[in-house]
Parts: sequence; C-alpha cells; structure tokens
Amino acid sequence: MASTTADRAARPRVAVVGTGTMGSAMARNLLRAGLVVDVWDRTPAAAAQLAAAGAAAHDRPGEAVAYADVVITMLADAAAVRSVAIDQDMLDALQRGAIWAQMATIGVQATEQLAHMVADTSPEVRFVDAPVSGTRQPAEAGQLLILASGPEVARALLEPVFGIIGSRTLWLGEAGAGSRLKLVLNTWLAFLMEGIAESVALADRLGVGHEALREALRGGPLEAPVALAKLAKMDAGDESADFALRWAVKDVDLALAEGGRQTLPVADTIGRRWHQLVEAGSGQADVVAARHGLGQDAMTR
Repeated sequence: MASTTADRAARPRVAVVGTGTMGSAMARNLLRAGLVVDVWDRTPAAAAQLAAAGAAAHDRPGEAVAYADVVITMLADAAAVRSVAIDQDMLDALQRGAIWAQMATIGVQATEQLAHMVADTSPEVRFVDAPVSGTRQPAEAGQLLILASGPEVARALLEPVFGIIGSRTLWLGEAGAGSRLKLVLNTWLAFLMEGIAESVALADRLGVGHEALREALRGGPLEAPVALAKLAKMDAGDESADFALRWAVKDVDLALAEGGRQTLPVADTIGRRWHQLVEAGSGQADVVAARHGLGQDAMTR
C-alpha cells in the first residue's frame, strides 16, 4: 500500500538499485536511520548482505521500486542505467509521484536523455540528477557531497534521504547541472592523482624520502588531505579500492567526451596512460595504482 503524503515527507521509503561499494553504503546508512529500504543488484549476493541488515531484497528491479517514494540508482555506467530502467522495466514500475534520484556518474548527455525520456513517457515521475563526490569511506560515513539538479518540488522529499547519505547537498538547477559539475570535479581529481603519482615517482628517482615530502606539505599551502591520504596508501602498498582506477578512467573518458581533447589535452594524456594500466590488470585497484609504470614501480619506500 502506498504511503500517505505526510508519511512520505517524514520517512520516505527508499529503493537502492545497484548495491556495489557506494550503493551498499547508502543503503546501510538509510537502514541505520530507520527507513524502509528495498534493494536490487544484478549480483544477488550483494543484495542478500543488505537483506541480512534489514533491507528487503528483490529479484527484479521493478519489484524493488514498486512501493518506493525515492529510488536511487547507483549503477556502473549509462548503459547499465538504461538497461535497468528501460529493458528491465524499472521506470514503468515506479509509482505516481515517486522521485528517481540518478546518483551514478554517467555523463551529461546520457543524463539529459534520461531526463527527457522520463518527462515524455512518465511525467508523473520526478527525475533528479544527483551524482555524488566522495569515495568508499565518505559513503560509509554518510559524508558524501551530493550535486543535485532537477525539479524544485522534489527537494522536500529528498532532504531526509540526502541528509542521511551526505554531509552537504548543492542544488544546482535543472537536471544535467549536477553531472556537469561532477565531471569538472572528477577531472580535478584525475589531475591531482596523476600529480601525486608523478611527484612520488620523481621523489623516488631523486632519493627524496616520503616522510620528508609529507612534512613539507603539512600545514602549508600545498597540503591537501586527499593527497596525503593517497600518499599513505602508496607507502603502505595498499591498493584496496576506495575508488577503483577503472572508474576513474571512465570518468576521464566522460569528461573528454564532453570537453574534447583540445580543451583537455592533459586529461587526454592521463586517460591514455590510465587505460594502459587498466588493460595491464590494475583496473580493480585503487586509483593509487596510477603510480605504476612511472620509473621505479614499488608502491612502498
């Protein structure tokens, strides 16, 4: 039975479609907050783990979203989102007045196509483009930055959900604006990660100790928490994926598709090198694997 308007505003029922690293963290935080959560994943074992934590796991995405007030999709790429939403009938199963928060990074063109499709075929559903900035640890801590764009009327119902899974939400205008900013942020991150990797490679070549590098950075204008955290992962030889290199490559490709090589010549070079690392088997590793292939290849010093 569908929830009343008052119930929906206070405690919306949420479906999380795609329960990988990010989606599962979101679902767990929603469960801890006491919300009713439905989940679906193409890998049943992933959804089963959340069922053990109190979620309702479903065999098909349409079943997972049928009674949801808010549907979060956190899938691998645009093709996966379209497959689930259209080919597997998720969109058709959404109840009248439901909000679809598309939170994966799928690019501007794909996002705008989905927004137009929803407006044309399911006008009773509100589509919100809401990619997130943050990796595994911020997701687990409910500290993601949410880059939301879409109809103003959706904000009230999404506020309690976004307040659980994120520390801050930026509302940016019409659907597509969130994805635009996300590509800019991801390009910034790619430059930062390649810069860290190459600076560490140069330090290794020159015999500069990493502790000296850290001390020089701490408290100064060049200090960046994410840079020091990634340097620590390199030193520990820890390639467990907070943000896998293959997803970083996907994001660089999306930025290049929108901006072009003339706008992003350095990003193009980074993307080409990172593609080689993925093809060599480093795709599942954390983005610190960008250190590979740069002279001395040891991850520790």
